[in-house]
Amino acid sequence: MPKQIVISPNLPIPGSTPQPVAGAMGKEDFLKLLVGQLKNQDPLNPMKGTEFAAQLAQFSGLEQLQNMNDNLTESLGTNYILTSSINNALASNFVGKDVRASANEFHWEGGSGMRFGYYLNSDKASKCDIKVYDQDNNLIRTLRGSLNDSENIIVWDGKDEQGGIVDEGIYRFEVDARDKDSRKVATTPFMFGKVLGVRYDSTGTVFIVDGVAVKLSEIMEVFSTGG
Repeated sequence: MPKQIVISPNLPIPGSTPQPVAGAMGKEDFLKLLVGQLKNQDPLNPMKGTEFAAQLAQFSGLEQLQNMNDNLTESLGTNYILTSSINNALASNFVGKDVRASANEFHWEGGSGMRFGYYLNSDKASKCDIKVYDQDNNLIRTLRGSLNDSENIIVWDGKDEQGGIVDEGIYRFEVDARDKDSRKVATTPFMFGKVLGVRYDSTGTVFIVDGVAVKLSEIMEVFSTGG
């Protein structure tokens, strides 16, 4: 009786240091395994033709999948580099332009007033308050907002609740819209500003809008003149 070949996992020898597990089986490993199986099969009970054909088909499929994966990975890498290059080249054209961005931070530097706004994502709102905070999360001012289910513009005069002009710096606003049952209504805030520069980092293209970092995906509108 020919000796039977048994394929089993590599088990560590007691008292020895465990060896790292090998990676996934490649097409060369598959072919070696198939040839070894043919050499060591029982002559009185050879591998059936259907089993042999099935394993050959598996080998062919494995090779095709590996080739497809290599080609796809190479293509995705090329497309990513090309897209990043195009985005970086186009981003420089934004410098000096006034934009509207879906962000709720802005840089106050004095003047006649600061414009920002929001969209109400429903026509069910019955009350809307806009709360302005400083960088230390202190509530500076609460403004009453309008209830249009489209664009709503707020002009803040830069004053706090006591009527004093606040210091220059970065501020943020929160929109608190409620329906008649005091349930919160979803809103989309936006700010206006001028693109002063462009930064490229691991997260993608970032615009510096009046001192506030804004992602490319957050730019809603670009104005050729003042916004």
